[in-house]
Amino acid sequence: MVEPSQSSTIRSTTVLLVKRNGETAMAADGQVTLGDTVIKGSARKIRRLSNGTIVAGFAGSTADAFSLLAKFENKLEQFQNQLERAAIELSKDWRTDKYLRNLEALLIVADKSDSYLISGKGDVIASDDGLLSVGSGSMYALAAARGLMKHTELSAREIAEESLRIAGDICIYTNSNIVVEEITG
Repeated sequence: MVEPSQSSTIRSTTVLLVKRNGETAMAADGQVTLGDTVIKGSARKIRRLSNGTIVAGFAGSTADAFSLLAKFENKLEQFQNQLERAAIELSKDWRTDKYLRNLEALLIVADKSDSYLISGKGDVIASDDGLLSVGSGSMYALAAARGLMKHTELSAREIAEESLRIAGDICIYTNSNIVVEEITG
């Protein structure tokens, strides 16, 4: 078996979710990298679902992420837009289905009150501090957001945007082409 080389590894995305003062903001950068080459700078990695009441952001293989988003939308329809139930059911399917088990992506999903990180290992993780992140630069964005949450009065959107800018200054797989989607409650 031939292992993929570092130069053929696709790295993409930093997605950050911030909840603060009844507001939810999800931000993502637009960079997709193949090895050490930027192959796209304006990818859109956040989607609105359920007539705009739910936002979903993804990291990992784009084709896999779109497959998961379609499955997640089906779960939302099946469970009348109950975010937690849809997330748990997707996670169960993802962990046990032979095809889904091989998908390489992570999802963050949120509505006005709840948010979850969903993985193929069966994880459905809610945040303790109103922050969730996935992707190549996610730990940089998360660290910046934690500092901004603790030491500023910035809005959820402002924290998400500034944290992505900081991650983009540090992580070579993250750029400053930032898209933000908000849900206010």
